[in-house]
Order: sequence, then C-alpha cells, then structure tokens
Amino acid sequence: MPVPAPNLYPPFNTVRLSHVCLNVADLGASRAFYAELLGLQVTDEDDRHICLRGMEERGHHCVILQRSDRPGTVEMLGFKTFDDADLDRAEAYFAAKGRPTGWVQRAYQGRTLRTADNIGIPLEFHHHMDRLEPIHQKYALYRGVRPLRIDHFNCFSPDVDASVAFYSDFGFRVTEYTEDEETGRLWAAWMHRKGGVHDIAFTNGFGPRLHHIAFWVPTPLNIIDLLDLMATTGHLDNIERGPGRHGISNAFFLYVLDPDGHRVELYCSDYQTVDPDLEPIRWDLKDPQRQTLWGAPAPRSWFEHGTQFVGAEPREATLAATPIIAP
Repeated sequence: MPVPAPNLYPPFNTVRLSHVCLNVADLGASRAFYAELLGLQVTDEDDRHICLRGMEERGHHCVILQRSDRPGTVEMLGFKTFDDADLDRAEAYFAAKGRPTGWVQRAYQGRTLRTADNIGIPLEFHHHMDRLEPIHQKYALYRGVRPLRIDHFNCFSPDVDASVAFYSDFGFRVTEYTEDEETGRLWAAWMHRKGGVHDIAFTNGFGPRLHHIAFWVPTPLNIIDLLDLMATTGHLDNIERGPGRHGISNAFFLYVLDPDGHRVELYCSDYQTVDPDLEPIRWDLKDPQRQTLWGAPAPRSWFEHGTQFVGAEPREATLAATPIIAP
C-alpha cells in the first residue's frame, strides 16, 4: 500500500507529543533510574506518583511514574494541542470515528481529553500544562545522560498500514518508512508533528504495545558517559542495544530497559522535517542499514519485547515479514 498523503488541514491541530505515564512496581527504584541515572529532573512526587521533565522543557512533566499493581504497563501517551478549542474539535473527531472519548482530571494540566486510537492505544490530549522556570543553563543540575526533552514514542502495531492511515488523517506526516517488497505493505513508519523525524512511530508486531520512549540528548558523548556509568553502578544488564547509528532517522542511539522492563532510547542527531511537502524516505525491509547504519545488529528481544497498554488487548500482526535479527 502506498504511504497516504498527509492531511495538511487536519480537523484539529496537534503540536507535538507531550508525556507518557508508566506503571511501575517500586517508585524508589524507578526514581533512581530516571532521575539519578538518566538525569531527568523531579518536579513533583508523592507516595503514588513521580513527575519528571527534561532540562530544556518548560512544561511540568514529560514522564509520570505511577506506582501500580500492574507494573510494566503503560497508562497512556499524551499529546499537546495548539489551543484549547482544538480539544473540542478533537473530541468531535474521535467520536465520529467511533472511538471512546471522555474528559479526565490530570494534575498540572488544564482540560484533558481521553480517547484511544484505531488499535486501542490510550491517548490523552491537552493544551495547557503548568510551566516551570527554565533550568537549561543551571548546569549544576545536569547528570546522567543529560536528557533535554522527550522526543518520540515507538509502538508495536498489528497493522502498520492502518495505523499510518489513522494518524495521517488528523495531520501526522510520514518522514521515513520500511516497506516489505513482496507484499508492498508497511513494516514500519515514522510520523511527526513537531518538525523532527517523529513524534510517534509504528513497528510491525504483536500489538498494540509500547516499543520505547525516547529522550533527546546533547551529543553522542553523553551516551558514552551513560554507558560507563551504567556499567559501573550495577546496571550492565539494563543495556539492551547500542550504541550505534540508525540508517532511518540518522540518529545516534542507545536502548536500555528500566526496572519494570519499559524500553528507553537515548537519541541525538536526527534532522529537520518542517517542510509540509517533504517526501518520505523509503527503505526496503531487507536492507540491513535501515535499522543499523553501523553497530551490532539488533537482538531478538528488540523485535519481540514491549510493554502493554492498560485496557488494550494485543493481537498478532497481519503482516508476516521478518527483518534481519542478530544471532
């Protein structure tokens, strides 16, 4: 199937991804991982939640860690709209698509719309989030990998073509995609709103499940420093893949697992995609450089492990196609 043309005049205006809520077993262990090891800044915490932000972010949070009896699951993916009226337009849009809609109360946010996409991924849209003082020049606070901001989500989808069509319809644009030569179907696709390579990506597989969340870091050297830190603080087994460079997105990357099995990518060096007529880049599934321009091939766990969304029942992928997997 061809990549659908983007809807340049969508029914509501999504600015970018905003935040994620991860369910965890032990807030102390998760705090140590995200705040002390990776270097996100704690903005609020109580006995059930910890909110964190990156060094360049003015919004109150990009990650919410939630203590839960269902650790290793994902509560929702959050997005920011251009203005408050977009929330009403979004409610009408999703309702017309037969998706569930409702208004929820979220700390440090204004009106927040709760819905779900075509495969059941729980989504929330807001316009207002409390703003905090800038800290990007408070260098005494920098530690770990020095994460600047949340960059993207990547999700397993049982039907990537359907996911791409759904998100294209409300304004997401494809930057790069992997196509299965035999069937002409999409195996993976990268889609954006904010002018980077992606706010959200979809990978063929048992889903919906979260493949990873990613944080933008200043330089590849920060990732190297994190590897040294993880290797000498008892976190060697949390390193899953990398460092290396993707062909898709041109990003320098590292993938690690948090204490509950949520996959986190540390990421830098992708490119600008603000032109609305920018043509997407096609990759063949059998091209080994699409996933790894250089570096060790991805292990099997990278294609199979994901964390489940609350309230969404995963199903097997409709496309039976296999990429190159490390032995």
